[in-house]
Order: sequence, then C-alpha cells, then structure tokens
Amino acid sequence: MALTKKGSRFITVDGVVYRWRVRGRPTYAQALGQRPLALAVEQADCKGSVLLVSMPQEHPSNWFGGPSIPVLPSQVAAVIRKALTEGWRPSQLATAFRTTALGASQESSTP
Repeated sequence: MALTKKGSRFITVDGVVYRWRVRGRPTYAQALGQRPLALAVEQADCKGSVLLVSMPQEHPSNWFGGPSIPVLPSQVAAVIRKALTEGWRPSQLATAFRTTALGASQESSTP
C-alpha cells in the first residue's frame, strides 16, 4: 500500500525522511464527528510498511463545525518515534501498522 503523493508533506525524524498525509475527505463517520482523524506515514525513499495513525482531533471537514486542531509536525515526529519503538519497520514490506497518537491536550498542555 503506497501513500498518495498529492497533498503529502515531508518530515525528517532522526535522519530518516518520511512522507505523511492527513486524509483529505472525511469518511462518513468522521464527517459526523464519530471517528478520529486519520494520518498515514511512510518512509519516503522506499516502498515498505505504511503507518496508520488515529489522531485525537476531529476531521477539519466535519459537518458540525466541531473544533479543528491542526496536526503539527512535532506531533507527527512523536508518533513516528512511538511507532518505531512499538515495532513498526517502515523499510520492510508488510501490512499497515496501526497506532494511536497521544491526546492533543496532553501534548500541548501548559501549566
């Protein structure tokens, strides 16, 4: 499974370049605000396993105008590092690796 290049962004984490992308159009459940935002990541220079991440934010195109918190590159880097420690091997052909991100409120809370 390869990541669509259109709309994807590059990020370098620990010297390795990855391509990441947020799903452009929401699924029906995401549009209703019932499902979390989906994020996909792959290593940019090879075709291997894709990382599928459930983010705690709502999809920005939800039908109810719920709060839309942007996905920050720092969040993407943290998710990639977390997935690597959980066993994701981006350079090896395998099925998609699934994980969840930390809550946005946990990452950006200020005292």
